[in-house]
Amino acid sequence: MKTKLMKLWREWMKPLFVVLLVTSAFRSAVADWYDVPTGSMKPTIIEGDRIFVNKLAYDFKVPFTTIHIADWSNPQRGEVVVFYSPADGKRLVKRVVGVPGDMIKMRDNRIYVNGKVALYETLDRKIVDWIPRQEQPDHSFAAEEIENRSHPVMLTPAKPSLRSFEATVVPAAHYFVMGDNRDNSYDSRWFGFVERSSIVGRALTVVASLNPDHYYAPRWQRFFTPLP
Repeated sequence: MKTKLMKLWREWMKPLFVVLLVTSAFRSAVADWYDVPTGSMKPTIIEGDRIFVNKLAYDFKVPFTTIHIADWSNPQRGEVVVFYSPADGKRLVKRVVGVPGDMIKMRDNRIYVNGKVALYETLDRKIVDWIPRQEQPDHSFAAEEIENRSHPVMLTPAKPSLRSFEATVVPAAHYFVMGDNRDNSYDSRWFGFVERSSIVGRALTVVASLNPDHYYAPRWQRFFTPLP
């Protein structure tokens, strides 16, 4: 019996264990995918999207930890990042609006960075149409441009929200993040700045998308779509 168990371990269980360990370490330190359960980044990321996260975009960490071994870059304004919330440690995905040293303020849902207001233009209809047509009248959409980087935003005028705040300076080694779904996002307006060490990586692409409202049918047109 003991011999059979040893053979089972050597021939099957040990190789499987090694494969699982290597795969898990790779996903922890190099690259991973993340299912998005909420709409806080709509219309850029919608419920049912699975996004690819490059965990080597900014640094290299000890697998299964947030301990940094080496840093070679930092998040930039406009990039979409995955991080651990300073409020409860949950993993979130938001857009970087302010980097260390920036002065950020908001007036009636308009962002000001270092005293300069973001530009707002008409959003591409193809992006708007990812929101169900019966819901679209409840929202307004725009392409928000901050220092020559443009991304979609969505507003919900009838929903109570924090649409203005006084100027605040982002401290060293911290970031100010917001959801593109501005009136329905739990972000730095509520939990404050995000520490650099809490940032897991940069979200780059929607690799797959399943529609939870239609029996998880694939949204083929969203597959392998770069995030703006």
